[in-house]
Amino acid sequence: MPMRHAAMFLTSALALASAAPAQQAPTIAPAARAHPAAWPAARSPAAITDAATEQAITALLARMTVEQKVGQVVQGDISSVTPADLARYPLGSILAGGNSGPYGDERADAATWAKLVQDYRAASLKAGAGVPILFGVDAVHGHSNVPGATIFPHNIGLGAAHDPDLIRRIGGATAAEIAGSGIEWTFAPTLAVPQDLRWGRSYEGYAADPALVKSYSAAMVEGLQGRLQPGKPLGPLHVAASAKHFLADGGTSNGKDQGDAQISEAELVRTHAQGYPAAIDAGALTVMASFSSWNGVKNHGNPTLLTDVLKGRMGFEGLVVGDWNGHGQVPGCTVTDCAAALNAGLDLYMAPDSWKGLFDSLVRDVRAGKISRQRLDDAVRRNLRVKYKLGLMGSSPVERGDPGQLGAPDHLAIAREAVAKSLVLLKNEGSVLPIKPGAKVLVAGPGADNMAMQAGGWTVTWQGTDTTAADFPRGQTIGRAIVDAVTAAGGTARIDPAGAAEQKPDVAILLFGEQPYAEFQGDAENLLFRDSADAVALLKKLKGQGIPTVAVFLSGRPLFTSPELNAADAFVAAWLPGSQGQGVADVLVAGKDGKSPRDFTGRLPFAWPADARSPVTAPLFPAGYGLDYAHPRAQGPVNEDPRVEKGPAASDSQFLRTGKVVDPWRLGIDSSVSARAIDVAAQEDARQFVWTAPGAIAIDGPPVDMRRQLNGAFALRIDWRVDAVKGAPVVLSFGGARLDISAKLADLPVGAPSTLRVPLRCFADAGADVTAVGTPLRLSAGAGLSVSIRNILTEGVGETPSCPPPAK
Repeated sequence: MPMRHAAMFLTSALALASAAPAQQAPTIAPAARAHPAAWPAARSPAAITDAATEQAITALLARMTVEQKVGQVVQGDISSVTPADLARYPLGSILAGGNSGPYGDERADAATWAKLVQDYRAASLKAGAGVPILFGVDAVHGHSNVPGATIFPHNIGLGAAHDPDLIRRIGGATAAEIAGSGIEWTFAPTLAVPQDLRWGRSYEGYAADPALVKSYSAAMVEGLQGRLQPGKPLGPLHVAASAKHFLADGGTSNGKDQGDAQISEAELVRTHAQGYPAAIDAGALTVMASFSSWNGVKNHGNPTLLTDVLKGRMGFEGLVVGDWNGHGQVPGCTVTDCAAALNAGLDLYMAPDSWKGLFDSLVRDVRAGKISRQRLDDAVRRNLRVKYKLGLMGSSPVERGDPGQLGAPDHLAIAREAVAKSLVLLKNEGSVLPIKPGAKVLVAGPGADNMAMQAGGWTVTWQGTDTTAADFPRGQTIGRAIVDAVTAAGGTARIDPAGAAEQKPDVAILLFGEQPYAEFQGDAENLLFRDSADAVALLKKLKGQGIPTVAVFLSGRPLFTSPELNAADAFVAAWLPGSQGQGVADVLVAGKDGKSPRDFTGRLPFAWPADARSPVTAPLFPAGYGLDYAHPRAQGPVNEDPRVEKGPAASDSQFLRTGKVVDPWRLGIDSSVSARAIDVAAQEDARQFVWTAPGAIAIDGPPVDMRRQLNGAFALRIDWRVDAVKGAPVVLSFGGARLDISAKLADLPVGAPSTLRVPLRCFADAGADVTAVGTPLRLSAGAGLSVSIRNILTEGVGETPSCPPPAK
């Protein structure tokens, strides 16, 4: 080891040794106490810093006040902190969460993003110690927040490609587009190793195989950051990576997001830790802590994982960032008061809407000795080290911000290649694929011309539900790409989602699958494909007309689709391919010479279930399975019994949808309230309630645990039309807590559609029992109130609406 490097790590080791909190460290249960010797060793490369940089950091620390240092370890979201706020609160980092867009515009272009970043950076340079902010964003499958960017397949599709070199090139293209919008940090790659596909984030994991995740880990970090060079910052087309989420977010019991991984330390290391040493050795500048727990202890508050293993055994010299208000889930903490996370080894709190209160409490705790000055200095040093490596510090900072990088032709070509390599062929009876030259083709199904379904969550908005083809003018929906390819090969093709055939086609391609989702809104009770009946009916209808059928399944995970497999002649797992639908057509449609431009090379990254039970122990198709044109194989009928109850489980995200109560929730109405179906945006898409005397309506059902939503990001949302505002006070209840929303109603337009959002934390602060919410809505009023309600749901929000007062 070079002497300079050895000295650097000696300094870091001493800092860690002295970083023990002044208060008594929390007692960690034996089952959640990591033993560093049992973990793989790693080491941040020497080039992550240098002696001159460390000396500059030491000199800067000596000049900084407690307030300035605390500011460096707090990160706020653009929806709740303005550049002007930095004069009073010198925050060290800013992020744009999944539903946060520049100046309130979720569809802002790259130049607008660059201006936003510059506004914050300029303000930070004028504030405190003049340290520039570090700006982070969730660019998890391309620069997916920005319309016009290149959207790559989600990680599960990339796992099917089994191609580390492709991953490296995707990382490079993604970094160039992120940098093109002036941003220098992405919260990627996800190194989860999902073990239970009921987990709603399964598509963020590459595979169930830790070895594949390990090989992808280093490749993606190197693609995003480039190879670190001693004494040099990252180049203008590279950005900081964030290996996440440390640790075992893909191993939680029952597939629940933000849950508990109840496994041995040996299993934790063997299955879930393998990607991190490779990322650290490759020079990852940041690591993100997981919301989840290991054997009952929250990772944000476990010093044996964050300090002893990650910073000690794995030699990580960058910064450890928290997840969205994840520190607030540590026992004894709130989102605005949590010394325990910093003492455990967190270096940067992700406090999107809680930054102000957290800043004040951290200053208090440092002055009171609850957080040692040494631990604070170590955390600040790590933040500054990353900023130096990104070229943000000094008189000649690295300039990022070339909007021309977004959707560049060579990036689009990589995405198209990735889509083609991600496809997995599970069935091809009668060689219906590839589509022959000159064929008449019908493209049907809800995914035929649907950019949202093929892009999935984390696309423009957090859940990705309102993504459209117009957001990606250099992309193409799968259906339109197939039409173009068929036409180019001398055939004819048309899109009809309903599957109506004006003339009998030679083949029908049905595109169907899951609707977009992200985070735990995608958590499922089992592996049933919920819209199976519609897909099977359409396949059987077409087959009954003597039309060969190809099923193309769009999903974030393998699901029980045996009825579709049996009903179709060919079946393709296409995952969530992103914006370049041409990659699907490249494999499915033969050229004029009768040969497909590409054969199927994708292989399953996860086992495909034979029924709807999870975890999958006896798969229909094992991980690694996949057919191709060169090696056809007959597939006989498969089991169609899901072997689970088909009844719905209570949803913690949808209660009323287009005027209809989501089963098994039930609507209760007092006799003083009348109700009828009514049109608001479509025929009978709402239910109108009119109060003729004091009374209430309520939605009740089996209690659900909604503690996970209390991270500051979720609100109870009501889409409605207020028809008459009388009968005050109007009281909205959730989980037993009552808030007076009379003033909020008075601000809404009468007779026009509007949306009311109330943060769930408002109800929790008012005493709601969020561990067992059996009544997610109760609306009480006197005579004269009239509202037409379309939807009632919980959703993640970028903005932070104010809380109504408690009801008297």
